[in-house]
This record gives sequence, C-alpha cells and structure tokens, in this order.
Amino acid sequence: MFSKGGLQLHINTPRETGFHKTTRNCLQHIREVLLHHRWQDAAEYMASYSQTLEDTTANMPQLYAEIIWRIGTEILHHHPNSTLEDYNSFYERVKHSGVKHYLKVCLEHSFHLLVNGQFEDAKLQLSIAESWRYGKQSAGQSQRIRLIQAYSGFLDYFIWCDKKATASNEYDAAVNQEMHSYFRQSSVNLKEIMKLPGVWDPFVLSYIDMLEFYNDHEGAVKVLNDYAYDDSFPPNPNAHVYLYRYMKKQNHPLKKLLKVLKILHTLVPSHELMPEYCSLLNEGDLQKALGVVLDLLDYSSWRSNLDVWNHLMNIIKRLRMKKQWLKIFAEEMGYRKDWWLAIHFSTFQARKDSAENRELLEVKSFVVGAFCPHCK
Repeated sequence: MFSKGGLQLHINTPRETGFHKTTRNCLQHIREVLLHHRWQDAAEYMASYSQTLEDTTANMPQLYAEIIWRIGTEILHHHPNSTLEDYNSFYERVKHSGVKHYLKVCLEHSFHLLVNGQFEDAKLQLSIAESWRYGKQSAGQSQRIRLIQAYSGFLDYFIWCDKKATASNEYDAAVNQEMHSYFRQSSVNLKEIMKLPGVWDPFVLSYIDMLEFYNDHEGAVKVLNDYAYDDSFPPNPNAHVYLYRYMKKQNHPLKKLLKVLKILHTLVPSHELMPEYCSLLNEGDLQKALGVVLDLLDYSSWRSNLDVWNHLMNIIKRLRMKKQWLKIFAEEMGYRKDWWLAIHFSTFQARKDSAENRELLEVKSFVVGAFCPHCK
C-alpha cells in the first residue's frame, strides 16, 4: 500500500507475476526515497515504474496511471532541476495513459502553466479539455467541465489584466476593444461557475475587479450579495468580507455596512474586522459594541491587544453615563462571569503586562476598577 496526501492505493492482483512483484518493489523504493527527499533517485525509480502502463491486467493501467500522476507531480515539484518542458512532457504522457483522470490532469496542467505566467498555453490546455468527450458524460465529468470553463474565464481575466497593465493610455481604442473582448469571454464563464453552490473566492474577486473597472458598481454589489446570502452556498466568511469592503469603498450607508458585519460576527467572532465593527457600533449601539469586544477578548489572539482593550475602556466610559450601565455590562458578561477575571487579571498576567506593555496594564486596571472596584 502507498499512502500519500489522502490517496491510498493497493496493488493486489489475483495472481502476482514476476512483473507485478518487481513493480511493487519499485514502488516501495520510491516511497523510501521520497520520505528522505532524494528527488533524483525518486525520478530514476519513477522512470522504471512507468513501464507499468504496459500491464494489460484488467483495471491495472488506470491504477498505475494515477500512481504515476500523483507521485510524479510531487517529484517534479521538488526536483531542483525540473523545467517547464519536463512538466509539459509529463502531463501529456499522463493524460494519454488513461481516460479516467484526463480532465483532472488537464486542469492541473493548465493551473501549472498559469502560475508560471504561460497564460496562452494554459488557455489552450483548457480549450482542449473543454472539447474532450469520452463515452456517456457522467455527473462528475459535467462538474469538471464546468470547473474547466471557470478556469478558462479566470485565464481570460489574467489576460485582461495583462492588457490593462500594458495599455499606453485609457484612450487606446484597439487595446480597449481587446480588453472588452476578454472581459465578455471571462464574464460568461465566471458567471456560470458562480451559479453552482461552492466556494469560488478567486473567481468572484476576478469578476468584481472587472465590473469595478467598467464602473458597474450596482452589478458588482449584486454579485457579492448573491455570493454572501445564497442559502444554497456553504457558509463563507470571506463572502461577507468582500461585500463589506466593496460597499465601504463605494460609501454605502452605515446601516448596510453594519448588517454585513453583524453576519460576519456571527460566523467568525474573532475576525480581524471586528475591532472596526466595534468602532462603527460605538456611534450608536454601545451594548452591542460591548458584546463584540468581549467576544474578541475570549480569543487568545486578542487578549493582549491594546486596541481592543482601549475599545473596551472607551465603551465603559460612555456606558457609565447611563444609570443602568452595570446591569448592561452584566448582561453582556453572561456566561463569562465565573472565569473572565481569572483569565485576564491573574497575578501572572499582571506581571507579564507590566514587563511587556505598561500601557496595556494601565488600561486593564481601569477596566477592572470600573466594574469591580474591590478587585483593583
């Protein structure tokens, strides 16, 4: 058995021949050298192991092809002397060694070309994959083709960006026409993938970038709203972050911004935007702001953050002007009342704050003195 990255492959045949025994031993050697990062040895063993594709035993070529694809890609990623030509040659061989993983390999090949700046070659690979058919189309094949079309749109976006960056000026009619052509091509494919439930962050951001460039702000907000609030999609905090930041950039009303951040707070109470949410709430809903800042301080990553403690201090100063402020504080403290002081105001923590951040110690002293004078 070879286990790697969640892939578990068993090579068992009803009757093991000498050939099968040799390939099994070769795979074991590959496993050992991979564990020791001996990439050149792994490449040499893999060259020998590739002969397994000639095995005519039922179902075995498909299995061997997947092993070669998975492990061979890993070797290429880590081998110090691997070149783009090596990748291209390898992917072409794997693609034609069996039809089962053809679309997946095409997509991976295209992605590798993309990250290496070979946009046109990546586009060509996706075009070939998009037109590929084998037998009756399965649901899985259909989904992979939709994903390939989405990456095609993604590539059109990158080419669009490249054209935009190289345009001599905004009045260059020829370049603008070419850019708009790529925008239309990209939009068609990106909109299609966004109809499917899933997490499509890079595709959404690419589409929004183009819409913003063409001043279609209403269209951009609609796309982001649909992405954030469609119940058929999995919960995705990033969707609400993108919507908030775009709306803020476009100077949307405070009420709408707070609505987005309220949902983000529900999904991720410790999100980096929560101090900003607290600041916005300070303009009206002090009790809600208090709840948000207390939620932040529940997380270890925020417990020594001076800005968050300053938020809490300022909220308390304003709340103290209200007659029932201690009641409000107690309501928001809720389940924390039995352990909050012990976590934030222990002797050990006080010594640590005194040594590392005297300003933080002073702010925390004010906080504890405000609602628990006998603890000071």
